[in-house]
Amino acid sequence: MKIFKAKPNLKILFVASEAAPFSKAGGLGEVMFALPKALAALGYDARVMIPRYAGINQDKFFLKMLSEGLMVPTDAQENRQPRHLQCNIKQYENVYFLENREYYEQRANIYGYADDTVRWALLSRGVLEFLNQNREWMPDIIVSSDWQAAFLPNYLKTTYKDYARLSGIATVFSIHNLYYQGMFDHKFVSEMDYDAGQAQIPSFFDTRLLKLNMMRRGIMYADVINTVSPTYAKEIMTLDYGESLDGLLRERRSVVYGILNGIDYDTVNPKTDPHLPANYDVSSAKLRIQNKLELQKCFGLQEDSKKFVVGIVSRLDEQKGFDLLFDSLEALLHELDMQLVVVGSGDAKYMSFFGEIAKKFPERVAAHLSFDTVLPHLVFGGADAVLIPSKFEPSGLTQMEAMRYGAIPIARRTGGLADTVEDYGPGDEAGTGFVFERFSSQALSIALVRAYETYRHPSLWNNFQRRAMSKDFSWEHSAKEYIKLFEKAIDIKKGNVLG
Repeated sequence: MKIFKAKPNLKILFVASEAAPFSKAGGLGEVMFALPKALAALGYDARVMIPRYAGINQDKFFLKMLSEGLMVPTDAQENRQPRHLQCNIKQYENVYFLENREYYEQRANIYGYADDTVRWALLSRGVLEFLNQNREWMPDIIVSSDWQAAFLPNYLKTTYKDYARLSGIATVFSIHNLYYQGMFDHKFVSEMDYDAGQAQIPSFFDTRLLKLNMMRRGIMYADVINTVSPTYAKEIMTLDYGESLDGLLRERRSVVYGILNGIDYDTVNPKTDPHLPANYDVSSAKLRIQNKLELQKCFGLQEDSKKFVVGIVSRLDEQKGFDLLFDSLEALLHELDMQLVVVGSGDAKYMSFFGEIAKKFPERVAAHLSFDTVLPHLVFGGADAVLIPSKFEPSGLTQMEAMRYGAIPIARRTGGLADTVEDYGPGDEAGTGFVFERFSSQALSIALVRAYETYRHPSLWNNFQRRAMSKDFSWEHSAKEYIKLFEKAIDIKKGNVLG
């Protein structure tokens, strides 16, 4: 057995638009907290750099001034346009914050502004300007996450290519979701506005900046590209999943890798979770019944430990596949003695659908259609199964968190779901969920019926739960895979291997 040996001198900087616990709008923020933490536990010097938004509590997190008055070039050409934007760099433990009053400090939200492209261009150039001037620390690797940080490898290979201090940095572009590519709908781009990625990045104040495909540029200019699951890395090279970038990804396939996201086992832990009425682990999973009864009570459903309870914890949008329930859910509720609990928010048509179903079946369906940080714990800790019918799923955390809590996934075989949920067949002593292949209402219904029938055999279901809870989705394994990726990127940068 090969023993993993850390190389503590390897220095890694993650650049992203968000990172928990400072700013978090989705899974990216959680990854930017957990992955650097796992790398540090292995002996590596892993740091993060994000903007300093208005919502970051400086009373809770004392931010030390590291660099004041950092002048970031804008490449402005017009009179009255500033040639530089003044920023500060602050630090809290292993996290750096790029501070600028106009673009970050005066903004209440992370995303959703007309000038977001300028904000992310400022982030990329601000990172490089800071590193060029800083004499205390220099990374070997910069990991740019998603389209918001995709300009960084582009700038490094072009505008900053002759900066001696930055010349040795290797870059990794990390794709968490290929669908989001910039400040435009990539499915409807005119020939005039098409960005091939080869032209110079224009000034911060040039309207052409808003039309650049930042995702394309990250893929083109990074030394190595990774996605957040092995299956998704293969899927995005196909026409069905490639979001018009499949051709470019196939060209660079020799440096495209997939590493599965993990979950933080310290915080995602049914034995210590403060939001559960009854704590438990794999050896005391029978205590979940108390959580199930509390879940039913909380949502106004009949309190019956024998009922088959299915949970949905999700963002409600097209990606998550809930269109498949439009034509099948009523029939399933009529035919199966089951209850459904929905927690999530999103597009109006899905919220309306689940709201109407809850009104039509008040004793069988309950929905909490707004963002909530506590209720998902109760769903995972009390529901028998969770439904995840995603149209596509780069990685997914829901299925891993659910299995950790003993809630069995009913999931479509795509992306990270395919890499984490093993299908169960009758008589199997393996399997951790019920998986369906085709994106169809019928395929989903069959998987749900399979789960329901298996649940009616307590001994089979108890073994199921134990297998699911025993799976290891901790970040340690993923972190070791990332180290191999970083070393490969460094070799490519040095010219030791072909990219």
